[in-house]
Amino acid sequence: MPTIPTIPGFRLGIYVFKDAEIMDYAAPHGVFSVARRFDPELEAFLIADSARPVQTQAGFTVLPNYSFNDRPAMDAFLIPGGFGTRQEIHNRRLHEFIRALPETTLLTSVCTGSWIYGKMGLLDGLPATNRKEPDRLEASGAGMVPIDRLAKIAPACRISRARVVDAGRIISAGGIASGMEMGFHLLRRAGYPEEFISEVARVMEYQAAYAVYRDDIEVAAAPVS
Repeated sequence: MPTIPTIPGFRLGIYVFKDAEIMDYAAPHGVFSVARRFDPELEAFLIADSARPVQTQAGFTVLPNYSFNDRPAMDAFLIPGGFGTRQEIHNRRLHEFIRALPETTLLTSVCTGSWIYGKMGLLDGLPATNRKEPDRLEASGAGMVPIDRLAKIAPACRISRARVVDAGRIISAGGIASGMEMGFHLLRRAGYPEEFISEVARVMEYQAAYAVYRDDIEVAAAPVS
């Protein structure tokens, strides 16, 4: 049985909104779901602006566990990417919710979710990443590669092409499927040893990909204790 940290009970809150990318929020949730087989005190849950069903990418609808008004306690808050981030960068209620979180709460993102932190000025002077492979529209003259748009939204941010960038309180992951690596890295930040994380990856039959991406992490600051 893999060892667990001395202070278990890490709680991950995942924000869901209209047209959020399914893989971006489902992958880290899935990592925590499997990790709970070894430590049931781990928890991941969904948060939305209101306690109503949310239609995410491709019409996939989910029911959030909490709304902003509930102010659930959590150790990390995650913003996924998706087409909806183009509206969310202007969502003042989301920005207010983020600014009201305790300083001990990690602010994390997958794919274009980092645009929100960039728009809020939270990435100024820090490294961050985003999706590097464009879709058909983004590759055309009418679009822009997401990581390049991050540079435009947050010109004071240092753009990184790492899979995961840990800048202390703020952690970003680049790529639709990078939610897997974000989930594993959050277990790392929660204090779980490599033995535990590797076992979770094995059970998920993801160990080959985990071995490839495990070291594709830029750590720019000492983790917040």
